[in-house]
Amino acid sequence: MWHLRARRRASDLSVVANRTGRIQRGDILLFCTLRNERVRLPFFLDYYRRMGVNHFFFVDNNSHDGSREYLARQDDISVWGTKDSYKRAHFGVDWLNGLQRRHAHGHWCLTVDVDEFFVYPFCDMRPLRALTDWLESCSIRSMSAMLLDMYPKGPIGARPYHEGQDPFEIASWFDSGNYLISRNGQYGNLWIQGGPRGRAFFADAPKSAPALNKIPLVRWHRNYAYVSSTHMMLPRGLNNVYDRWGGEKASACLLHAKFLDTFGAKAEEEIRRGEHYAQSREYIAYKERMAQEPDLWTRWSEQYVNWRQLEILGLMSKGNWA
Repeated sequence: MWHLRARRRASDLSVVANRTGRIQRGDILLFCTLRNERVRLPFFLDYYRRMGVNHFFFVDNNSHDGSREYLARQDDISVWGTKDSYKRAHFGVDWLNGLQRRHAHGHWCLTVDVDEFFVYPFCDMRPLRALTDWLESCSIRSMSAMLLDMYPKGPIGARPYHEGQDPFEIASWFDSGNYLISRNGQYGNLWIQGGPRGRAFFADAPKSAPALNKIPLVRWHRNYAYVSSTHMMLPRGLNNVYDRWGGEKASACLLHAKFLDTFGAKAEEEIRRGEHYAQSREYIAYKERMAQEPDLWTRWSEQYVNWRQLEILGLMSKGNWA
């Protein structure tokens, strides 16, 4: 079903810049959908290039801030554009599934949003290829990452973010606890909720809080597909990213730089568009709380240092990667 949906939605996309002929065997690929994220792109691209990504795939959903043009000028990026409905494309999943089926077979792929930054064990000293080589040597096809919402100390909009800036100079704090974990009986994946969005925006309805479980790193096969964002996949075995027998599988985090001064305007825009899950319920909650100029920081907040800190806190694991 998911492959059929991706084929149907392929007609939504028009080529803006196709440089896929430059991709070489073994290249690491990154896939992303976006809309009006020009200010974030320079740091995002620099971050993942330094990590070891060789080629980027972007689907631009009708940006009007220059995002598409900026991306199209760069030699390691292929861009598709569409004015069609993000919601009808299963919130962008169909677009990326189609591109991955066509271009990603046999490659290690990261699938992330433009405000998500992959942090993995030893990332301060080992490139991404060292991680993918180790995963492949262990016959591991997919790696999980917990989405870790980062926030500033003080009102969210107090410090302006400028193009090219490291967002974690502003949003450097996170919740070390306050998470709910359950297991999805249908797909077998973990389901994680909570953190600052759970306590600040969904305190009265914690089960409606956004999911924080992700499977962003996969050695792609043309028969694979994401089902709901990067929260879960088919075949179901790809969702077994935790050890049921008492061991410990390697895992990562995605530092989520959502809470910058651009957040309020973004929430307003997404409510007007109505293109997000459950009639944009999540963004409506954001708008209502943002009117109060919230400060997500508490005396239990932790300031980010490095991946080792996240492992000590139990938010990620190096498993048996030494």
